Amino acid sequence: MTVKPEWLRVKAPQWQRVGKVKDILRDLALNTVCEEASCPNIGECFNAGTATFLIMGPACTRACPYCDIDFEKKPKPLDPTEPQRLAEAVRRLRLNHVVITSVNRDDLLDGGASQFVGCIQAIREVSPQTTIEVLIPDLCANWDALATILQAQPEVLNHNTETVPRLYRRVRPQGDYDRSLELLRRSRTLAASVYTKSGLMVGLGETDTEIRQVMQDLRAVNCDILTLGQYLQPSQKHLKIDSFIAPEQFDAWREYGESLGFLQVVSSPLTRSSYHAEQVRELMQRYPR
Repeated sequence: MTVKPEWLRVKAPQWQRVGKVKDILRDLALNTVCEEASCPNIGECFNAGTATFLIMGPACTRACPYCDIDFEKKPKPLDPTEPQRLAEAVRRLRLNHVVITSVNRDDLLDGGASQFVGCIQAIREVSPQTTIEVLIPDLCANWDALATILQAQPEVLNHNTETVPRLYRRVRPQGDYDRSLELLRRSRTLAASVYTKSGLMVGLGETDTEIRQVMQDLRAVNCDILTLGQYLQPSQKHLKIDSFIAPEQFDAWREYGESLGFLQVVSSPLTRSSYHAEQVRELMQRYPR
C-alpha cells in the first residue's frame, strides 16, 4: 500500500462550523463537489463557510477512472427548482464568492448550459454582490451553449484540462485535449472581460516537460488562472497514483507559470480547482477588466 507523505495530511476540521454548512446543504437538497468527489479540503472549506455547488447531479454521464462521482448513463431530468435552492444557500451562507460546477450531462442538447444560466441569474437576484465562478464541462464542443453561459456574465469561466495529452486516453477517455483548449480560447474571444481558469492534477505519470508544455498551451489561449494539485486515488477501483509530487516541484511550477504570464497560479499538493477560489476577488481588483 502506498503511504501518503506528511505534506498530504490535513488538519481535523472544526465540526461545529462544518455541520452548519452541511445542515444548510441538506435542508435545501443540494449537492457539493466537496462531498461527491471526496475532496481532501472539505473540512477547511466548510469551516470557512465556502462550498463548490454541484448542479445537475450527482450522477455523471461520463465514467472517468480518476473521479469519485457516480456514473449514470441516463440521469434524471433537470430540476427547475435547483437554481432557486442554490441561490438560497448562497444567501444563507453569506458567500462573497461562489463556485458552481456540474457533472457532465451529455444527454442534454446544450450540455446543461441553461441550468448554469438559471443558477447565475437566481444568485444575482438575491445576492448581487456575490462574484460567480462556473466550472464547466466541455459541452461536447457545443459553442452556442458556451456562448449562452458567457452571456450570463459569470466573473470566472473555469474548465479543467486535468492532465497532459499523452495520458488523455487512460485518464479522460471521453475528453479531448484540443477541445478543452478551444473552449478556453473561445471563452476569451466571446467574453473578454471574463477571467478564464484551468486546472491540472499530477502524479499520474506525466513528466515535468509535459506539464510545462500544457502551461504554455494554456497561456497561448490566454488562460488567466491555473491550479495544480496532487491526484489522490478515491478508492481501489480508481486509477492508481504513479507518484507523490514534492511541494518543491509545485513551487517550481508556480514560478514557471507566473513567468509565462498567468495572473494567478495556485500550486500545491492539496490544491483543487476551487480551492481558495475566493482569492479571485483580490485578483479582480488587482487586474480589473
